[in-house]
Amino acid sequence: MRWKIAGDRPIWIQLKEQMIKMIVSGMYHGGERLPSVRELAKDAGVNPNTMQRALASLDHDGLTITNRTTGRCVTEEEEVIAAHRRMMADEIIRTYLDGMNELGYTEEESFELLRE
Repeated sequence: MRWKIAGDRPIWIQLKEQMIKMIVSGMYHGGERLPSVRELAKDAGVNPNTMQRALASLDHDGLTITNRTTGRCVTEEEEVIAAHRRMMADEIIRTYLDGMNELGYTEEESFELLRE
């Protein structure tokens, strides 16, 4: 996977968001074991502590589960994954509508442009 790190926000938050995208898009499936922290950090070109912070946040949000013996896996709770997917979709929609509003379009006009 190609990681995208920008300088405008904390790196661990960007890593977390990208991991969420990988999970909700199906790149990593429910119950699937994730690569180790070191592997992910090396792939992303970041410090393992930074990656660990992002992954710990995924644990906290219920998207991943850490087991001392088997490592970290994606949750098998489909409702949790679906809820995060919906939150991300809502954020994309809100960004679109805010941008269209700045151009002078109403929500109705913005939706009509999408239908076209």
